[in-house]
Parts: sequence; structure tokens; C-alpha cells
Amino acid sequence: MSRNSGFTVLRDEDLAEYAARAILCRHDKTGAQVLSLVLDDANKAFGITFRTPPANSTGVPHILEHSVLCGSRKYPVKEPFVELLKGSLQTFLNAFTYPDKTCYPVASTNLRDFYNLVDVYLDAVFFPRIPPHIFAQEGWHFEWSGEGELIRSGVVFNEMKGVYSSPDAVLGEFSQRLLFPDTTYGVDSGGDPKVIPSLTYEAFKGFHETYYHPSNARAFFSGDDDHHERLRLLADYFDRFAARPVDSQVALQKPFVAPVEREMPYAAAPGQAERGFITCNWLLPDTLDQDRVLLLDVLEHVLIGLPTSPLRKALLDSGLGEDLAGAGLESELRQMFFSVGLKGIKPGTARDVERLIQGTLTWLADSGLPPDAVEAGVNALEFSLRENNTGSFPRGLSLMLRALTTWLHDGDPLAPLRFSGPLDRLKEKLAAGERVLEEAIKAYLLDNPHRVTLVLVPDTELQAKIAAEEKQELATVAAGLDEEGKIAITDEQEKLRRLQETPDTPEALASIPSLTLADLPRDETPIPQRAYKNAQTALYCHPLETAGIVYLDLAFPLTGVPDALVPLVPLFGKALLELGTEATDAVTLTRRIAAKTGGISREALVSSCFGQGPDGTAARLVLRGKATVDKNAEFYDILHELLTSTDFGNKTRFAQMAVEAASRLERRLVPAGHATAGSRLRARYTLAGNVNERLRGISQLFYLRDLLKRIEADYDGVRRDLETLRDVVLTRAGAAVGLTASPADLDPLETAVAGLLDRLPDTATAPAAWNRLDIPAAEGIAIPAQVHYVGLGCDLAATGWAFDGADLVAARYLRMAYLWDRVRVRGGAYGAFCSLDRIAGQAVFVSYRDPNTQATLDAFREAGRYLMDASLSEAEMTRAVIGAIGDIDSHLLPDAKGHVAMVRRLIGDTPERRAAMRAQVLAADPKRFRQFGEALDAAARDAAVVVLGPEASLEGLDVAGMVRTEVL
Repeated sequence: MSRNSGFTVLRDEDLAEYAARAILCRHDKTGAQVLSLVLDDANKAFGITFRTPPANSTGVPHILEHSVLCGSRKYPVKEPFVELLKGSLQTFLNAFTYPDKTCYPVASTNLRDFYNLVDVYLDAVFFPRIPPHIFAQEGWHFEWSGEGELIRSGVVFNEMKGVYSSPDAVLGEFSQRLLFPDTTYGVDSGGDPKVIPSLTYEAFKGFHETYYHPSNARAFFSGDDDHHERLRLLADYFDRFAARPVDSQVALQKPFVAPVEREMPYAAAPGQAERGFITCNWLLPDTLDQDRVLLLDVLEHVLIGLPTSPLRKALLDSGLGEDLAGAGLESELRQMFFSVGLKGIKPGTARDVERLIQGTLTWLADSGLPPDAVEAGVNALEFSLRENNTGSFPRGLSLMLRALTTWLHDGDPLAPLRFSGPLDRLKEKLAAGERVLEEAIKAYLLDNPHRVTLVLVPDTELQAKIAAEEKQELATVAAGLDEEGKIAITDEQEKLRRLQETPDTPEALASIPSLTLADLPRDETPIPQRAYKNAQTALYCHPLETAGIVYLDLAFPLTGVPDALVPLVPLFGKALLELGTEATDAVTLTRRIAAKTGGISREALVSSCFGQGPDGTAARLVLRGKATVDKNAEFYDILHELLTSTDFGNKTRFAQMAVEAASRLERRLVPAGHATAGSRLRARYTLAGNVNERLRGISQLFYLRDLLKRIEADYDGVRRDLETLRDVVLTRAGAAVGLTASPADLDPLETAVAGLLDRLPDTATAPAAWNRLDIPAAEGIAIPAQVHYVGLGCDLAATGWAFDGADLVAARYLRMAYLWDRVRVRGGAYGAFCSLDRIAGQAVFVSYRDPNTQATLDAFREAGRYLMDASLSEAEMTRAVIGAIGDIDSHLLPDAKGHVAMVRRLIGDTPERRAAMRAQVLAADPKRFRQFGEALDAAARDAAVVVLGPEASLEGLDVAGMVRTEVL
């Protein structure tokens, strides 16, 4: 063992799976553990995690996660977290509350910025201020409403009201809690809205004092920075503490001797009165044995991972429900569990679903799993592990979360990262004919008495009951207050408002570490691209290191699609991947895709185009696929088969797909109402916004409901429409192709792509005229929720405004400063956002899990005036510019770089245009902020409004001309 900066090195090893050096250390004074991964990744990541098992559902870990980021010893501003969001190049900055741990992760590609983030977070977790008013603001508090009624508010309180309004969230939460009645997993670490108000400030403070100590911490680093500097940063904090025993171990759940059944109501809309949920849930062993974890990972994929996986297929083919329910394999807790079931079941059919699950598992265990399904499951998992493609989420933090599955419970943190050994051993057993997966079905599912069956029953009166009960409870509390008690609430309410409205002093703000404008690159780093065009197609090649993987984007123009068929495009794209072809049935095809590629997906890309006005639209159906270079030929053969010979004759499966799509859109309304509001607002202004609403929004849901009737009455007509789409869309005429691969692999891949395109039809279709939906200027949509989603749209272009890059800085500043303070901190909403469409010229404001409606609309309308009156210091303006550059320069993995480069070409976002925008961002000043504010203020006078929320709130909303749209 070696020593360094007060740390003892316990292990220093190569981690071949990720070409990393892994160093595990222990802090000598406190026993804190550190896992330091040194590897070639510019997106440096850090996280500090505490084991935080709650004893109840007051949400104390969750409230504390919010609160420690609201000012600390070295950084005595109201919200260091927000100041970092305003003025950092961070690629990730957040915090997570899990059932058993609380994580504080950050990431940045800029070394100085990265260490700034690390220091602010370390000070926040170990030395937070957390005074009573922060507990009240982030947790819960009483206040008097404008009508003189006693109410409760608080950011987490309102957030969890939103969570508990979603039946999917309730189903997932109680599927877990019922499996673990005797452990910390049997309570809600996020907080149950009915229980949160029982949390006291003293218990809140005590939770921090108990668990936020280095002796209970696990720190993680990953990236290309210096290992020794990492330890020095940690030592500056850890050395201030002495070792202390912390009782935070998560107990194992005692096994059940017999299965358990539970039925619960959920708040349903009138249109959901006949649609329930069911999950069957099994408790599994702990995560320490990585061979077993990987075996169960593969088993999950084989059973439900593909549209045609045997258990998923049996459930959906049964007609008993609309879509799969359950989390599948949950492997982030100390003990794993498996959860599967159905959404949209009819009353009285829960037992049939349960029998079907048991019967299907029994049949699979006895007769054997299909070999091609097993091959597909193994390949899909191996490809995912080796590629380590985490999208916009930093790769290093993904590794941290995997390491924590064992490390948190005193196991080996490297074991989950060393997947090659368990994977090779599993493949050897399967090659030898061992029935390890079938035996796992029997041992862990069929013969396992620790099973919970949970049924959620729709109750169309439940939401009103919950609201009435809360109102009556608060009325009782108010009636029991004497005059002194009423005054005390008023005084605390006013005190909280004063503290929230008091700005941080310049001296306090100066404590937040920041970069300078001189630290910012003046030019954008170009994405390498070679463009080849002929009369029919465009090929964009991106030579980037991809570790032997080829990424392919096939973008087919939609401009020739008849207007009536535009809403069918999403299902058409899905059908290409899931219906099967003239030569290959759907089951074989989907398994072949999983076995021979890294996956193929589809998306409808619709965007406004630069310089073409509100009707200028780039509309493409994009097939995105990936494979290892050695399987490239098979990959292209599969694509050719999909594109030229999909068999649209499977009425039953197509109907299932339409039911699933409609169900998912419905279920999205409550947890993601802000997205619905934004979509409806954007549909008013541009053709692209209108088409996107038809493809993804409420309009798509309405279309799917009509389509389901038509499928039953005239599937031959639907099939003809699908074949028309194939003829019109899947042609090389006008196609654009994005190819991303390592430079040494590109030349032969280019030739292969050209061969693929040559085998496609070359029919060119004239552009079709697309009609616009008529969207109300003010719209109310009732949802069964305890919170609201409020949206306001402002058409800046109509005021004569012309885009300047500095407007991105101003819009971002509105989001991070004004909206955060006005709508979140003071209003109690979980979130508020402002997006600026720099192409078409609209600003859209939305709130998320919001207790208010009118107050939020007022705040949105006054945003322009805020910018007009704002007096930003030079330091504030610098931070705002830095944050905007951070957004522009977001870290991208190779596949994303290739895709982004192609999309920029398609919409006319040229390097020259981007360079001009960047120069304007860097030159942003208060004068331009005021000019943007003036345009926003003028546009707000004729703003469009969309509000989603409970029926009673919509009825009381004072918005002129509001039209009610009935969805559920």
C-alpha cells in the first residue's frame, strides 16, 4: 500500500474494459473511500455519494439534497447551484436522491471549471448553511393564500404532488415498497405528500449531521485530469473531520413465505375509468455476485427487451392491456427485483394477467428459451457495455453509478465495471448448452415465494377527494390557531418572502469561482465532415474515433407525403422495425437486429429552416443505426430489407403498436405536461411546430384514436396508406446520409453506403401542401393531477425583432435568474423554463409541477419588463455569457457529433452563421438585454396560453377566450 495526501492506496489496477487506470483509496483520518479512474475522457466527472437510508416517507433525504445547495460556508449566496448554472461550462450539474443514497455529481471539459464545481459541491455537502427558511422553501411550510385560506407549499412538497399524480410513478413506487416492507426501501425517500408535513426542522438538521460525514462518503473521479490533484482537493475537506461510526447500512429484506397481493386506487380521468394497472414483482438476491447480475440482465432482455420478446409478446398479444408495465430488472438497490405487468387492463382481469405471466414463464422454463432470443439478448448487452454510449449523460458518472451498486454496500466497486469475465463465463455456459437462463426463471421467479402482485384500480373521484381532504385538514388546522398562531404564520411567510427577495451582495457573489471571457474559446470546434452530393443524394462523412463502431443516419425527405398521411409517419417508422418483411417474420427480424447490430431506431425530424420564413421546414424520417465494423455487411443487408420489403399485412401487430403509442401519449400528460404545453404553443407559430404537434402532441393522440377505429373497419385502406408512405418516402431521391466512423474505416464504409443507396428506388415526389392545425390562442386541458403545467408563447418575429446571438444569453439568464427566483423559489414550482427559437423567432415559457396558474402567467408576461429594468454588473454579464457558451459547446459523443453535423446541414445552420452567432454571444451587453426585453414585452401583450391542471383550477382561471380541450 502507498500513501498520498493523507490517503492510502488500496488498489491500483488496469481496468481493461474502459482503457482506464483504477485507483481505490482510503482517507487515513476518516476512512472515506475514493475511486479514481484515469482515462482518456475530456469530459471530467466527479461525484460524492452518501449512504442515506430514510426511516420514513417525510422525504428528508430529498429535501436535504435540495437544501445543501442553497448556500455554504465558503459560498454564502442564496443558491451557489444556480450561480454555477448561470456561469459555468459544466456539462452536468445536478443531485440525485435514491432510495438508499444521495449523489452530488458534476462534470466539465474545462479543467479549471471542473475543479471549481468540485470545490463548491464539497463545501455544500459538508458545510451547508441550511437555516430554517431554506427548509421551509425547499421542503414545506404553511402560508395564507390570497383568499385568506391556509395552504402548504414548498418545492419538494409540490414536486412530489406531481409525482404522486402519475399512476406510472405510483405503480413503480409501491411495487418497490411492498417488496421491502421491513427495510428502508419500504418508504419513499422522495417524500409522500401526505407525510412530508410531519417533517420537522430538527429532524432535517439531524439527518445531515448523521449522514453527511466523510466516514459515510464515497467519492468518485473519472477523466483525463491528474489523480494527485483530485486527492488534494478532497483532503482539503476530509482532513477537517475525525473518523466517526455512521450507522447507515441497508438491511436485507427477510424473505416472504408466501406471495402478497395488494390493490390500490389511482386518480383517473373520466376517459380512464375502465383502465387499470398490474405488476407482478419478485424480490431477487443482492448485487454482490456480478455473474448473477449479468445473467439476470440478459434474462430481462430475453424476456421483455424486444417488441417480440416472448413474455412481452405474450402479454401484448393477449389483448388484456395496452402496454407493458413494470420496471423490468431493478439492479441499483442492495437487493435486485424484477417487475412486469400491463397498463390499461379492464376491471376484473388482473387475475388473468397474473396467470398469463406465470404460465408463460413456466412454458419458457420447461420448453426452453428460443436460441435466437438468447443470442440477441447477449449481443445487445455486450454491445451496450462495450460501447458505453450514455448520450448527453457523462460516461464517467455512468461508471460511478454502476460502481455504487456494490460499493455502497461495502462490496468491490470495480466488480460491476469488469464485465468481461462474467460475460465470457456466461457465453461459455450457453455455448455448452447449459440451461442457465431457464434455471434462473425457475429459481428466481417461478419458485420464489417473495412475490407481490400490485393492482391499481382507476378512481375518477380520487383527485377531487384528495384535494377536498387536504383542504378540510388545513381548514381544521387554521380553525385551531389562536390569533398568535395566525400572526406567527403571517410573520414567517413575510420573513421568507423578504429573504427570497433580498439579492445577494456583490461580495457574496464574488465568492463563487468563475472563469473569465478570456478562458472561452473564441471559435467553435468544428465537427469534421466530408460532403458528397449528386443529383439525388447527399452523403456526409464524419471521420471520428468510434472504437470500431459505425454509426449511420439515413434521412429520407417527408416533403412529398400527402397531408392526410403526415400523422401516420411515426407509426410507419415503427412498423419498418417491428412488423417483419416479406422474407422474415417480425420475431426473427427483431432478434436478428439485436444479434447483429447495436440497434436501429427511427425518429421524425422536423425543424424550421434558416432564412425560409415560418413555413420553411426540413422534414425527414431518420433511421439511425449502429454496428461493429466487422458486421457492417449484415447491418446494411438488414437495412435494405427493412426499406424495400416490409410487410404491412400484420393487422393485429399494427393495432397493438397504435394502442401502445396512444397509451404512452396519454400517460405522458401528467408527468410531462410542460412538454405538451410547449408543443401546443409552438404549433401556433410555424409549420414545423404545427407538424411536430401532429406527430408528437395531443393532435397525434387524437389521430391515433381515430386510426384505431379505422384499423378495425378498413385495415386494407390503412395498409395502402403505409405502402404509399413507403413509395413516397423511402427513395434515394433527396435522401441525406450521415456516416460516422474511425478515419481508417471510412473509405470502405462509404462504398458500402453507396451500394445500399443504389439498391433503393429513385422515385422523386413533388412537395405536398400541408395544412395547419387551428390551435386556440388560450387553451385549458384538464388532467387528474395535484399540480399544474403553465405555458405562455410570445411571437417575437411579429414585433419586428431580429435574432442576435446575445438573445440566447438573455433568454438563458431569464431561465436561470428571473424564472428560477419568481416561479420556483417564490412560487414553489419544481421548474420553469424559457426557450428561444432562433430560427423562427418565438419565446416559449413553461412551468413544471407548479402549484400556481395565474401567478405564473403573470410572471411570464413580466419577463420582458424584468430584462428592461435589470441592472447587470460586469461580473453577472460575464457569467451569463459563459453559461451560454457552455450550452453551445455541449459535450457530444461521436455518434451525436455526426448526427448534429448532418442536421445543421439540413436546416441551413452554416459554420458562418454559427460563427456570427458566437461572436454576438461573446459581445452580449446590457443594452441588447434591454432590447430583447422590449421585444419580449411587446410580444407578451398578444401571448398565447396553455394550462394543464385539475378541473377546478381551470374553471377558476381568469384568461380571456380560453377554450377547453378535452383529452382524457
